[in-house]
Amino acid sequence: MLVVDVSASGAFGTNKQLKQDLITELCAVVAFSASQNNDKIGVIFFSDKIEKFIPPKKGKSHVLRIIRDLIEFKPENKKTNLELALKYLTNVIKKKSIVFLISDFFVDQNYRDALKIANKKHDLVALRIIDTKETELPNVGLVKLKDNETGKLMWVDTSDKTFRKQFAVNHLKFEADLKENFNRSGIDATNIFTHENYVKPLMNLFKNR
Repeated sequence: MLVVDVSASGAFGTNKQLKQDLITELCAVVAFSASQNNDKIGVIFFSDKIEKFIPPKKGKSHVLRIIRDLIEFKPENKKTNLELALKYLTNVIKKKSIVFLISDFFVDQNYRDALKIANKKHDLVALRIIDTKETELPNVGLVKLKDNETGKLMWVDTSDKTFRKQFAVNHLKFEADLKENFNRSGIDATNIFTHENYVKPLMNLFKNR
């Protein structure tokens, strides 16, 4: 199963590609791998609602349909609700599956319990998509930033050392909390950056598993 975050935060990228384009590539790789292994594969597209569910099936034509949907899909909503997606997965997919949860994990709700429950029923793997500018704020003067999920606009003085330091502190806390969520839930996870080739982190993840 692919559980794919299609919220508006995916429409961000400062390197080779947008996060949503990288997500599409990763899903295609996993889908074709499953097909070559003669496994069924299905997809849950989610924002802050379940946008679309493609039940698991076998076959090349099914994989091509999934990839087409990934490329062309336009979500109705912009925000993210990981808890909702995980509960839907648990309720809908009865047979134990390998589940790739693909997201940037920028959410403001507590989803740890849903994560634990989903991982008890399935074998959950988290692929976290990151752009470097989300981890470190460059000094580019006064800029207007927009939150793609809420539409909120904000002027930020990136030349302010105190502001950049606080941004870094907040990000480190976010990273620590996310790592703790994965560890406590017993989930294998890896970070995949938009400026890097995703083959190496994927290979390392599977080797460790």
